[in-house]
Amino acid sequence: MEKKVLVLGATGNLGAYSAVELKRAGFDVIATGKRKSDNGFFRKMGIPYYSVDITSAEAFDVFLDKDIETVVNFAGELPSRCAFNPQALISTITEATVNVLEFMRKSGAKKIVFPTTPYDLFHLHETGLPIAPDAQREFPGVGDHSIYAIAKNAAVDLMEHYHLEYGISRFILRFFTIYQYHPNAYHYADGKMRMMPYRSLIRRAQQGETISIYGNPERVKEMVYIKDFTKVVVATAKSELEGGFYNIGSPHRVSLDEMIHGIVEVFSPVGNKSKILYDPTKPDTLQSMLDWSKTKRDLGYDPEYSYLEMLKDLKTEMEEEPFKELWGSGKYYDELYGANV
Repeated sequence: MEKKVLVLGATGNLGAYSAVELKRAGFDVIATGKRKSDNGFFRKMGIPYYSVDITSAEAFDVFLDKDIETVVNFAGELPSRCAFNPQALISTITEATVNVLEFMRKSGAKKIVFPTTPYDLFHLHETGLPIAPDAQREFPGVGDHSIYAIAKNAAVDLMEHYHLEYGISRFILRFFTIYQYHPNAYHYADGKMRMMPYRSLIRRAQQGETISIYGNPERVKEMVYIKDFTKVVVATAKSELEGGFYNIGSPHRVSLDEMIHGIVEVFSPVGNKSKILYDPTKPDTLQSMLDWSKTKRDLGYDPEYSYLEMLKDLKTEMEEEPFKELWGSGKYYDELYGANV
């Protein structure tokens, strides 16, 4: 009998790919989102779709008799997807987590998978060392991610309580950016709508424009591809462990220099390659690393995509837009936001 997995936030970046991969892996998947309709995207894959308001406890009653075993909760507001709204962050992350956990307690669901942010380990950034998954959590006192980290921490504490009190397994996945193609290349940063930095770099490379590398070009980033990330989600759904914190990092940390040269190699047109300049007078980029040895040990995490392979696959998805029926096209978002950025 197929194990049933409820994916919350299945119309979002992580949720859509995860729901599809879980179905491919043989799970009986139910997809949900706050949108009224998925435009028939999931139905074509044999995945039923429900419109669910996660801030309403009663909204989960429809799933009480579905024999759900695992809840993958990728729902909730993101600071990068909305103007500053602390109430929305608390209600869709912390308070909604109570609704999810109460549904699980009532229905007998055994496992929850939940994403969290490395901002809960903000005090350990820039140490030059990989951060352990079970390091003491805190939150940044200022900045546009402060309340987001507070909401995530509170949600994780609630899951720990339900684990200890009711035996619900919890898999807390911590990561920086998960790289993928989404047609919406824009997000909020410091309260303003902007093109995402890596998408802006790709756009410049596509147009053969000069790209400057600021600060120390040897600073490294964790660059995880969505198709490696979803393998972790599948592994959590299969696992018989009680869970815990699991960092998700890249197979080879990518230096800023490698990052820019790779983007130019893959996205600049032949005969019009972007020129790369260096400006060491500018501030260095953030450098924080995650220790994912526990994820490898417990969940068999072994990323398959090298950085260049990731870029090439991302380029293919930009051209083919496999989630266009669900998300729309890149042209739509350029027309919607591009003129104001």
